Amino acid sequence: MSGNGAAPLKGIEAKVLAGERLSRDDGQALFRVTDLPWVAFLADTVRRRKHPEPEVTYVIGRIINYTNVCWVKCSFCAFYRLPGHHEGYVLSREEIFEKVQELVDHGGTEVLFQGGLNPALKIDYYEDSFRAIRARFPVHIHGLSPAELIYLAKISRLSLRDTLLRLQAAGLGSIPGGGAEILVDDVRQAISPLKDTAAEWLDCIRTAHQVGLPSSATMMFGSVETAAQRVEHLLRLRALQDETGGFTAFVAWNFQPDGTELNGKRASAFDYLRTVAVARLMLDNFDNIQASWLTQGPKVAQIALHYGVNDLGSTIFEERVVSAGGAKFMASHEEMEQVIRDAGFVPRVRSTRYEILR
Repeated sequence: MSGNGAAPLKGIEAKVLAGERLSRDDGQALFRVTDLPWVAFLADTVRRRKHPEPEVTYVIGRIINYTNVCWVKCSFCAFYRLPGHHEGYVLSREEIFEKVQELVDHGGTEVLFQGGLNPALKIDYYEDSFRAIRARFPVHIHGLSPAELIYLAKISRLSLRDTLLRLQAAGLGSIPGGGAEILVDDVRQAISPLKDTAAEWLDCIRTAHQVGLPSSATMMFGSVETAAQRVEHLLRLRALQDETGGFTAFVAWNFQPDGTELNGKRASAFDYLRTVAVARLMLDNFDNIQASWLTQGPKVAQIALHYGVNDLGSTIFEERVVSAGGAKFMASHEEMEQVIRDAGFVPRVRSTRYEILR
């Protein structure tokens, strides 16, 4: 092992092997470690403790980016178009149905419904869309990030709780934890100053959990944040999970710079693997850690299965948001299963709520 002194790292190893919770200082020390096999050993130890069967799960799902119209102008985003822009779009009901039908034809169960903060779309659009999808297809709607929900409540002149309850009644089954970026306001002000604060994001997820809508949690790293701020992000997620127990999974993905105002460099595979391993070690109350196939591709995602990751997320028929920044990795269920088997695991198809389907 290597890093900022061997003694603190031996203490971290002892804690992990004893099943004890790691501290802020432990997390920051882990982000200084350059001995990746050692970090992998610790993360894999925790992963196998939580999931003793040699299995890796994934869901057959598809992303539907229903609109790219958004006024928030996040500097790391190459997907959005401002209201009135000639490249702005809102998918028609028929286009949405076509995409869901393609998913169902492939045996899929999850629709990830996510887009921009479009001021022309109020709550009736989402209620009508969700009801129409659910009436026609046997799928789970995993939809609307906290940023979308917070804005939707505001423009619909509803409380966040009432917004969530109405969407839930219309067919919303769970929430993707997108838009978390780094849950530190200094970072959020630097890369997305018009977006919700860290406290608002956390409160939205808390409210969703309270009304019975589970969610995932994300972290976009590699933009302007420090290692200490990454640790702060993980600690805030861990504290909320202690409170609600409503997070189903965590996924970290690295900033995609192509075509963005922020620009910069794409994080390395080394940084990605260390980050997911540290997440597994710090997020002791999260059962599932997902690989980011979309940003890392099959080879790095496969290696991540030995760095604390136990889930490959969703198949990818189509994606417009992250891919606009340069990520181009698609994923069929056949390819996912081959990657899992080649890594020495047994593939298992799951639901959005991590129930094994086959």
